[in-house]
Amino acid sequence: MKVGIVGAGMVGSAAGYALALRGGASEIVLIDHNEKLAIAQAEDIAHAVPFAHACVVGAGGYEELEGAGVVILAAGVAQKPGESRLSLLSRNAEVFSEVIAQVRRNAPDAILLIASNPVDIMTEVALRASGLPRERVIGSGTILDTARFRSLLGTHLGIAPQSVHAYVLGEHGDSEVLAWSAARAGSEPIARFAVQVGAPITGEIRERIDAGVRRAAYRIIEGKGATWYGIGAGLARIVQAIRDDQRTVLSVSIVTPEVEGVQDVALSLPRIVGRAGILTTLMPELAEGEAAALRASAELLKETGAGLR
Repeated sequence: MKVGIVGAGMVGSAAGYALALRGGASEIVLIDHNEKLAIAQAEDIAHAVPFAHACVVGAGGYEELEGAGVVILAAGVAQKPGESRLSLLSRNAEVFSEVIAQVRRNAPDAILLIASNPVDIMTEVALRASGLPRERVIGSGTILDTARFRSLLGTHLGIAPQSVHAYVLGEHGDSEVLAWSAARAGSEPIARFAVQVGAPITGEIRERIDAGVRRAAYRIIEGKGATWYGIGAGLARIVQAIRDDQRTVLSVSIVTPEVEGVQDVALSLPRIVGRAGILTTLMPELAEGEAAALRASAELLKETGAGLR
């Protein structure tokens, strides 16, 4: 499958690199307003292809998106000194509208995969601008937060994170909700599994893991300026689920008709992802406090989206 990537910065290029290494695409096209950057990133990724899977990697204009099955949107503008978050959102919405018009003109059948932050709001913007069905405009959402949650739980329990089934819900941001009550290791509830392996999850452990997930981006940004490898791999994983019609359950963001009483809001829940995009949305059974936190997260996102309008 051909995959387009609009925005050849660190996130876009990391997604392209991950796709090439995983064999997630037969062709990758990078597009950026800085043409030299897109060309350089494409050439660099292409030089990794002989060590991985066969894949054609190139750069060009929007016309090169013709025939793409998925287009990753990783474009955006930087925040100006003293600029409000809402003002930044408004400028990013304008950029997105222009980009999506070009994408839709050249790749009308492509699923849009949104990576630009704040990803939930930009997913809503992309849905409005594209006119596509909501199941074909997918935000990366909490796929990375979920990976962090599983990684930290796996480390504590002494098992592979692939054996942990746990999700982060709601906003990809400070109001996100770690769904502890629905977490499993193998087939066992996480707390019961933890006792059996001699690694009980105390209140202190739970707080440490929660902070480890919730504050991860801040720590990484403090150390190196931005995050890109984790989300690049997450985007590649979503693309593969679409390409191969895997019907995999992933925590991604789409505009959802109703969540905890909040109408038409983009946020993350576990969703079945396949060739047509989002096939089904799942609602985990949550503890009362988790359900209230998810409602608060949905209300925050709804309020921000309303302010943008």
